[in-house]
Amino acid sequence: MSENRPILTTRQGHPVRDNQSLRTVGERGPATLENYQFIEKITHFDRERIPERVVHARGAGAHGWFEAYGKIGDEPASKYTRARVLNETGVKTPMFVRFSTVAGAKESPETERDPRGFAVKFKTVEGNWDLVGNNLKVFFIRDAIKFPDMIHAFKPDPVTNRQEAWRFFDFVSQHPESIHMVTWLKSPWGIPANYREMEGSGVNTYKLVNDQGEAVLCKFHWQPKQGVRNLTSQQASEIQAKDVGHATRDLYDNIQAGNFPEWEFCVQIMPDGPNDHLSFDPLDDTKRWPEDQFPLLPVGRMVLDRVPDNFFAEVEQSAFGTGVLVDGIDFSDDKMLQGRTLSYSDTQRYRVGANYLQLPINAPQPGVKVYSNQRDGAMTYGVDGTGPNRHINYEPSTLGEGLAEAPKRKEYHQPVEGNLGRYQTSRTEDDYAQAGHRYRTFEDWEREDLIANLVADMKQCPEPIQLRMVWHFWHADEDYGRRVAEGAGIDLEKAKALPPLPGRAAPHKRLTPETYTEGGNAPHKVAAE
Repeated sequence: MSENRPILTTRQGHPVRDNQSLRTVGERGPATLENYQFIEKITHFDRERIPERVVHARGAGAHGWFEAYGKIGDEPASKYTRARVLNETGVKTPMFVRFSTVAGAKESPETERDPRGFAVKFKTVEGNWDLVGNNLKVFFIRDAIKFPDMIHAFKPDPVTNRQEAWRFFDFVSQHPESIHMVTWLKSPWGIPANYREMEGSGVNTYKLVNDQGEAVLCKFHWQPKQGVRNLTSQQASEIQAKDVGHATRDLYDNIQAGNFPEWEFCVQIMPDGPNDHLSFDPLDDTKRWPEDQFPLLPVGRMVLDRVPDNFFAEVEQSAFGTGVLVDGIDFSDDKMLQGRTLSYSDTQRYRVGANYLQLPINAPQPGVKVYSNQRDGAMTYGVDGTGPNRHINYEPSTLGEGLAEAPKRKEYHQPVEGNLGRYQTSRTEDDYAQAGHRYRTFEDWEREDLIANLVADMKQCPEPIQLRMVWHFWHADEDYGRRVAEGAGIDLEKAKALPPLPGRAAPHKRLTPETYTEGGNAPHKVAAE
């Protein structure tokens, strides 16, 4: 590799000394708002395509409703959260759901091997709640600063305009945490049979907060009552030869026939805190929370019963953001969640417009009146509710005629302490363990399809990428690596002889916390007496 490469800079010409990690307070966060390098990078990335979405361009949507059980598992939901939408029974909260593929363009086939987006907008009596996730419960990366790089690698080559296997694996070969998601994606789970028969997950870690200001960590999941069904590459090719929009057709045909798809909404719960007893960080979205330790607890159900009246007005202009939460549901320090919270809403303001929330598909339910001091901007067609004096569009006012703050509630006050810096995740031993576990729990036909897909991809990659990927697969599971190597004609012993990635932990090992990305360690903290 040449050492005379140009130095990466920001658009301001500043040299980028670390392109791997956000600046956070301590290893686990939270992230700080002054991450200028990240903000410039992600906001420019959000504006790379006009007018279709940069990611999740191909999609279908449907209307429906959500009904809470009033319980989380066998306990009252109020024990964990004060969110009315999860506590009140007998209420059908209107919803809109958009399913999608990720990397393909707006007219790409719905049989592509790709994660499927599962974005849900609850129009609750307390305002909107958006839950934006996918069907595979994990993701490729755990730090939001890498998202533009990841999508660039997965999108078509900027010269040939072709998606190339070598670009995909060139990126993931440098990110051991990606092997888990790759194992899912290259198996039949990477091609759901349709939108009705696939799982959904918020992927990121959130918090539930109750009336006492007490919080727990949680993950949200959608379990289809129709069951789960996936396709092999061969089955997908046969469908694609006849129909590039089969999943949209299946969804709409079933709803119009009265065969309304239904999902059970579940949460996993964990005490807040570092949870150092675990071999993975629960804020790491490349990891699943083992369901034998953290069971899926039923919360409610969702039913889709109406197709859109107009695809563009509702599906294309629907806009979701991970920062759109209701009281009783809060953020964790998940670095992907914190980055997405800026990026998603910023994308919508650029793609749809500053007033995208005035569109009916994105506005709260009719019973929720919007009162804000936000004004003007392109395509304003209404004015938000005001106080008694319409001249006062600011807060506070000594006249008492403007808008007032809502009554205070007990907030969750998370203790935060740490040195400001860019950190590597130190709990890395499960980067390979969870991928290997997933490989071993696949059925034989799923493993065979996974290996066949990876073999075909490896044959399109240069030898350095082939060797590193076989090295990763072998460390996840020896049979996994051996079968890929044999199928693609790759020298397994040569791959096994590779050293660990520079600056990364050896497979199944963890780094010494807290490890800065430049290789140093945080000073030892002495507890106050």
